[in-house]
Amino acid sequence: MRNLLYLVHRLPYPPNKGDRLRSFHLLKHLATSHRVFLGTFVDSPDDLVHVDALRPLCAEIHVERLDPTQARLRSLTGLACGEALTLPYYRNRGLEAWVRATVEEQRIDTALVFSGAMAQYADALPQLRMLVDFVDVDSAKWTQYSASRRWPSSWLYRREGERLLAFESAVARRAARSFFVTEAEVELFGRLAPECSGKIEAIGNGVDADFFSPANEFSSPFPVGEMPVVFTGAMDYWPNIDAVTWFAQDMLPELRSRWPRLRFYIVGMRPTPQVQALAGDGVVVTGTVPDVRPYLQHASVVTAPLRVARGVQNKILEAMAMARPVVISQACAAGIDATAGRDFDAAPDPGAFIAAIDRLLREPGPAAAMATAARERVVTRYSWYAHLSRIDRHLDAPAAGAIHAA
Repeated sequence: MRNLLYLVHRLPYPPNKGDRLRSFHLLKHLATSHRVFLGTFVDSPDDLVHVDALRPLCAEIHVERLDPTQARLRSLTGLACGEALTLPYYRNRGLEAWVRATVEEQRIDTALVFSGAMAQYADALPQLRMLVDFVDVDSAKWTQYSASRRWPSSWLYRREGERLLAFESAVARRAARSFFVTEAEVELFGRLAPECSGKIEAIGNGVDADFFSPANEFSSPFPVGEMPVVFTGAMDYWPNIDAVTWFAQDMLPELRSRWPRLRFYIVGMRPTPQVQALAGDGVVVTGTVPDVRPYLQHASVVTAPLRVARGVQNKILEAMAMARPVVISQACAAGIDATAGRDFDAAPDPGAFIAAIDRLLREPGPAAAMATAARERVVTRYSWYAHLSRIDRHLDAPAAGAIHAA
């Protein structure tokens, strides 16, 4: 049994959003065969209560507090030294000292890094064999943001995309292997950093199809007679904010003119003032809910109109696993291994979103068939173990001069 260093940019619990779902299930998988030494950040005081839930999976946990306001200010030092702002955002002397001491004391030879920014801790120790789960091509996300922002934000985001790509490329060259969540992300990174193309591969996301199952019956959270269209996700995340704002402004008025009982439910933690301002007669902003499954199970339609989306959106897999008809953007569809028109509907613009949702509401038979097909696709294609076991052969490869703990 190998001692393994696992570095994650955010406490991998609770598994209630995209990156935490992947990092938590990866931790569970690692813990079956390795003694895991977890180094991570907590960026909300509320999350400190969850640290103990991970102790049974870890030989040791080191948690550093990350204050988002202070981290944003610290990130500006990247402008002075020419590096990506993301790197000083996640730079912490306490974590750096713990990593160095733990690697030496526990004779660790292999580190698994979750999220590219955390690679700076392992990269500083050349004796470590490093595996990196980038998840998505974050640099491309910043470049994509820049296209929709005015100067100086557009310049800052474009700069971040360029600097972060340079860092990601250097990390991927140094790493023994790097992973992304979809083949499309692998292809994109291979184009952006062709010198790394032989050292990267896709390890897809999964979904717990027993937990997200229509067999689990819940009471409806909606008033009788409503036709709820549901969006789920963390509502302090800019692509989600943009998605619900776009839907509420450009699609919802027409849909409500056709279906007066239709209401748009925005279900997710930490809604920003911009999201809260959408609440009204046709929009409900729930904030944090104890369980998202009732909202999915009793939704007339689930939608994900993200204009900026990288990789696999777990919110879509969860809705499909709950056997609900789903209408998503083409950006989201690119990351889902399923068939548009059978397992979900994909829409390129507001008119197509309106038409697809309207059709599903008018034709319950085809909507039910799509929901059934969606559930079957998730069960047969998306299992955490099937995906994550692909990392084992890279973890089991011996490091140069390796000394394994018994």
